[in-house]
Amino acid sequence: MTSVRYRADDDRRQTPVRPTDEDPVAAAGSEFIGGPAGRWALSGHRWWNPLRVMVLVVIGMFALGMAQKASCYSGGWFQPPPGDLQYAHACYSDIPHMYTQRGFGADLVPYFDRIPESLSGSADIHYLEYPVLTGLFMEVASWLTPPGSGQHSAQVFWIANSGMLMVCAVALVVCVARTNRLRPWDGLFVALSPALALTATINWDLFAVALAAGGLLAWSRGRTGWAGVLIGLAAAAKLYPVLLLGALFLLCLRAGRLRDFGRTALAAVVAWVVVNLPVMAFAPHGWAQFYTFSKDRGTDYGSLWMIVSDRSGDALDGVNEYGIALMLVLGVGIAALALYAPRRPRLGQLSFLVVAALLISNKVYSPQYVLWLLPLAVLARPRWRDLAIWQGAEVLYFLGIWYRLAYLNSTKHHGLTADAYHLAIGVHLLGVLYLCALVVRDILLPEHDVLRRGGADDPAGGVLDGAEDAFVLGAPVHAPKHASAPPVPYADGGPRPEARPEGGPYGG
Repeated sequence: MTSVRYRADDDRRQTPVRPTDEDPVAAAGSEFIGGPAGRWALSGHRWWNPLRVMVLVVIGMFALGMAQKASCYSGGWFQPPPGDLQYAHACYSDIPHMYTQRGFGADLVPYFDRIPESLSGSADIHYLEYPVLTGLFMEVASWLTPPGSGQHSAQVFWIANSGMLMVCAVALVVCVARTNRLRPWDGLFVALSPALALTATINWDLFAVALAAGGLLAWSRGRTGWAGVLIGLAAAAKLYPVLLLGALFLLCLRAGRLRDFGRTALAAVVAWVVVNLPVMAFAPHGWAQFYTFSKDRGTDYGSLWMIVSDRSGDALDGVNEYGIALMLVLGVGIAALALYAPRRPRLGQLSFLVVAALLISNKVYSPQYVLWLLPLAVLARPRWRDLAIWQGAEVLYFLGIWYRLAYLNSTKHHGLTADAYHLAIGVHLLGVLYLCALVVRDILLPEHDVLRRGGADDPAGGVLDGAEDAFVLGAPVHAPKHASAPPVPYADGGPRPEARPEGGPYGG
């Protein structure tokens, strides 16, 4: 009898955790495809491993997202002003508009060639206002597009970008699935995400998100230098991944592993400089456009500050200062939490909180920004009910912003009034805060953390997994020496169905 229990425990250590085993929402949802997998399914064709299933799922969801843009592709993007069809059908994308407005159709070189105001439509935009690596991504897509500035070329530009972004989506799912070795199926929520399908081809954010997820995967494998390189490249595509270095610093400070952090930070700086330096040196004005545009941008759609501005009637000229002040307050709170919590937070938890703090305090929230949080939310709180609630709030906001723009850009004003749009912003903020509250609770009460109920420390923590605390403000509860503690067993405490006693048909 003892040998049976030993082998069952050993199997739980080695068998990947399936959401249908421990998550009632995932188990209920699996009924649409025949219910949770049993032992016979698991012993079937080995080709159908979790990674291949999730890759096929995300390709299917991405294709559905492209299909959702069909009415815009066939003409909605190219309507003369006010052009409300792309908003009324919620199929807007920046990509085809940027093709003509940023000079790709005129064969202008990003950052080097000045964009005429007749193309950009703005007296404030003189060069491409995107970070350098994203500009390179756009330029590569333009090489795949037939020359010309007409509708057909803009459509092909969107198709070329979408194909490249689909590769990024696959890479994102693979990275999330492999970051925690014993929980590969957590990547399925990313693959099935409605927000991913709806927003993936609005802009180029998915490129930076995939690079940042690659950095977290490299860190989870103990490859601190490669983690820095990928985070640095992600920051060269979109600035927000710099915050991941802040989360790593706090965790390494608490664990006394600042040398590892130093290697990662140095690699990130070198990677960022290698990408940016050529443009910075030979086209300084074009390189600076992204930073000046971001600084000078006023209160914009989706932000907390837009509600304040509209309700008070004040233009909020100091919105930069307000946003920075709120971010600093939230950052100090997150730092205190990281150093005071009874156990060191997991990397996924702290990364989610710092990026969520930026989105809450930022002066703009574009609908595709949900992609910044998606992999971090899955790593921080892999519970399908809570992730679904948050995603529902984000989908409502996705519809809200387009219907608000439809109201403003149509003569009949069909869409959302300002009050209704403010409500949509509030729903988005509450969704993010709801998930933040659960993550904070998991940090303060580790027994609520599904990844730690079996005694594990941080399966995605790399060199931090199982490390003792060296600097802590509260009374620490030291992490276990071994990170391979078994995941949560079935609710009845018994072995999994595939566990077999020694000497049986599956015995050694």
